[in-house]
Amino acid sequence: MSKKKTKIKLELTRRDFLILGGTTASSIVAAQILTTGPLSPFASFKQEQVEGVKETSAQIAGHHWGMVINLDKCIGCEYCLRACSATNDVWVDPETQRPEKPWNIVVEEKTSTGTPFFFSRPCLHCGDAPCVEVCPVQATYHREDGLVVMNYDRCIGCRYCEIACPYDARKFNWQARAEVNPYIPAWGIAEVERRPRGVVEKCTFCIHRIDTGLNAGFVPGVDREATPACVNICPVGARLFGDLNDPNSPVSQAVATEATIRLREELGTEPSVYYVIPKEGL
Repeated sequence: MSKKKTKIKLELTRRDFLILGGTTASSIVAAQILTTGPLSPFASFKQEQVEGVKETSAQIAGHHWGMVINLDKCIGCEYCLRACSATNDVWVDPETQRPEKPWNIVVEEKTSTGTPFFFSRPCLHCGDAPCVEVCPVQATYHREDGLVVMNYDRCIGCRYCEIACPYDARKFNWQARAEVNPYIPAWGIAEVERRPRGVVEKCTFCIHRIDTGLNAGFVPGVDREATPACVNICPVGARLFGDLNDPNSPVSQAVATEATIRLREELGTEPSVYYVIPKEGL
């Protein structure tokens, strides 16, 4: 017999994902004013066919990839952060051995009653993503499978998407990088190219694994070859991945049976990441 899902409100106030929340609406409006209309300097870009925007692969049609993060299980080990930084070759400071702009964050938090827990956040791949709406050159776009994708060749570094994101999930590349990533090979091997200076980058749900895995007949969220690195490496199974359109997938089963929330749902962004809330201490 399945557990009854309940609605529980959890106060998550960490600066990392609320710092931009108060300015999101005004930022979106301002960016749209600056980047739309016949007088916009980007008008010609918008009229071009953007490579990759209209996906034709039957492999991605019908899917909606999503993630469930169990805050009651997370132990704050940062394995997800490290595996992500290695697999996607995210910049890690050689001196501090820390990624200054990780795609996955892990921070210590407390519930509204003071119970400690660890909070982690990738890109939430929103169904109604502010970053997509404000991009003047369509360098950020939606795929049919729900993923919010970056075309780094088109990105002009305006950072409108970074400002518009209410979850602080986007990071700007201020400089070209030549140093060795200290997380490689201990935490994984780089599977994608480094992004160039002057573009905004973010978590992709390891899109390269999803696409390659589907073509090889693997199931994302079930087969490791097609599953994001952060999910594979979690030692306590705090992260699940899979197809939200498949009621039998691990993520759909968790959403159906657990008490889950999505961050800042009042904004109407429709995130593809759900959180199982931590239990209150006795």
